[in-house]
Amino acid sequence: METRLLWFCNWSVLGVCATLKLPQIFAVLGARSARGISLPSLLLELAGFLVFLRYQCYYEYPLLTYLEYPILVAQDLILLLCVFHFKGDVKQAAPYIVLCVSAWFILTLQKWIIDLAMNLCTFISAASKFAQLQYLWKSRDSGAVSAATWSLASYTCAVLIRFVIMLALNTWVAATILHYQTDVKSE
Repeated sequence: METRLLWFCNWSVLGVCATLKLPQIFAVLGARSARGISLPSLLLELAGFLVFLRYQCYYEYPLLTYLEYPILVAQDLILLLCVFHFKGDVKQAAPYIVLCVSAWFILTLQKWIIDLAMNLCTFISAASKFAQLQYLWKSRDSGAVSAATWSLASYTCAVLIRFVIMLALNTWVAATILHYQTDVKSE
């Protein structure tokens, strides 16, 4: 049963990631506007995906453990082009794309660079979410931002909630054990 559940989680997350940004891309194209989309948020998200993908490639992990990341990077690059297109000048995306390509190579110049970048990856991803939230709060307008895309992204993270809960509970049990061990020793 556990094996089937794990198989379902892996493949459903992969399937969701394969289409994750499509609602956002279609919303921007349909509205003919990128209003509501935070460029810093998109760039930080792209950076996080790129770092994770490069790390997995560098350490030669099996492709199935990170197959969604090349798809996510491609979708974010398409969205980036759409954002700049509807902001009036798609050529402004060029420096960001050059930066992404350069980062791909720079990340692995030294082993410590890719390791450090990977350690910062969660913070980069979290910063992208806060940047989008800040933009929405400031503008008070969701514009062409797709709730479907953000809901799908929530699903891909929900699979990990179990591990976070188990981490917290295991830590709590360990702390309780240590607490009672010190009480026994003091008696």
